[in-house]
Order: sequence, then C-alpha cells, then structure tokens
Amino acid sequence: MTTDPVTTLNDLRRSIDNIDAALVHILAERFRCTQAVGKLKAAYDMPPADHDREKRQVERLRRLAEDADLDSDFAEAFLNFIIKEVIRHHEAIRHETVNK
Repeated sequence: MTTDPVTTLNDLRRSIDNIDAALVHILAERFRCTQAVGKLKAAYDMPPADHDREKRQVERLRRLAEDADLDSDFAEAFLNFIIKEVIRHHEAIRHETVNK
C-alpha cells in the first residue's frame, strides 16, 4: 500500500508546526526564568554576564546535541544567540534598576 506523498508532506508539516509551537513556548519559559535571574543580579549588583557559566553551558549543549545527533556547531550558534539576548535583557534590567 503506497501513501500519497501530499498526505505524507502535510502530516510532516503538521508535526513541524507543533514542534515550532512547543519551541516558542519553551523559549518563552526560558526567558521568564532568565528575566528573574536578571532581576536578582541587578538587585545584588552582580554582572549581567557570567562567562564561566556561558562556557559551561555551550560545552553542555554541544554534548547534548552530539547525543541527539544534531549538528553541535548549529546548537552552539543557537545557544550563543540566546545568551546574547539574555545578556541584553539583563543589561536593560540593570539600567532600569539603577535609574529608579
């Protein structure tokens, strides 16, 4: 029995759409957590960036990517993008806290 390629394509696209939705919700939750970290850092005059933690996170994500058969360079680039955004948010929170 042969499956219609259009049906297969539509099924795959529905799966991709569901995964994209899950990724957005997971990222939103991650950023809620990092916002709380940013507020804590600002309240206790801690620096917005933690380069040692970032390095450990990149190494950890690369290992996870390799275990999941995902390109570890892609995973690192993705995490670096997120880290830049988090630091930008932490700097903004610090700026807001200082200027109150």
